[in-house]
Amino acid sequence: MMSISATRSLFKASSLSRSAGALPNALRGQTRAIYTPPKLKSTKYTAVAHAQGQGRNGEVKTDGLKLQLAMPKELGGTGKGSNPEQLFALGYSACFLGALQMVAGQAKQKEKVADAIVKASVHIGEPEEIGGFGIAVDIKVKGAPEDLVKAAHEACPYSRALKLGAIVKVETD
Repeated sequence: MMSISATRSLFKASSLSRSAGALPNALRGQTRAIYTPPKLKSTKYTAVAHAQGQGRNGEVKTDGLKLQLAMPKELGGTGKGSNPEQLFALGYSACFLGALQMVAGQAKQKEKVADAIVKASVHIGEPEEIGGFGIAVDIKVKGAPEDLVKAAHEACPYSRALKLGAIVKVETD
């Protein structure tokens, strides 16, 4: 079994492009390289989800799927519902498996990943340098050779977003 650890603080990664006045106190005055995430050349599909209610204790829905959310017991909640980390882990594991199958197909080695299983663990906690919350992700792949797993990590959109960043537009409606 191979393990790839892609640790990223979403808050820390997104703070690189913020203005100095919007940076948390822990980052003010620090010199950081300005990095622009890759832009999409074209859009092939757009998924839209809606969240409402009490945030982590509210409701999320998208076409064909509606879930009640609940904070995990470890964060002081009831644990009687889904949470954003679970949803991220579901999406990441499915996307990574798709990327693994794609790169195996391109290498004419589909049979080597036919029974592959991808496990994504998404951890939430306090980042070391900036406070607040951040995430860390562990991807474990069973039933696939290391070279194809590494190639899948390079091709997977979730892996790319965590490694390279993503353009995020936030607007009011």
